[in-house]
Amino acid sequence: MFILAGLALIEFHSPNWVYFLVLVGFMLTQSGLTDRCPLRWLLEKAGLPRCAAARAPESHPAMSH
Repeated sequence: MFILAGLALIEFHSPNWVYFLVLVGFMLTQSGLTDRCPLRWLLEKAGLPRCAAARAPESHPAMSH
C-alpha cells in the first residue's frame, strides 16, 4: 500500500517522494532479514497488543512426546 501511494505521489506531486519509497523498501528488507520491525515496536509501546499470529507458539503438555 505504501509503495502504491509513493508511486502515485511521485507521479502527481513531486519526484522527491522516491526517498519515501527507498525508506519503505529499506524497512521492509530490514524487518524481513532480522525479524525486528520498528513500527511493531512503536505500536507495542503505545499499548496495542500483538496479533495472535505474531505471538510465539505456546507449548501444549498434551502434544509433547
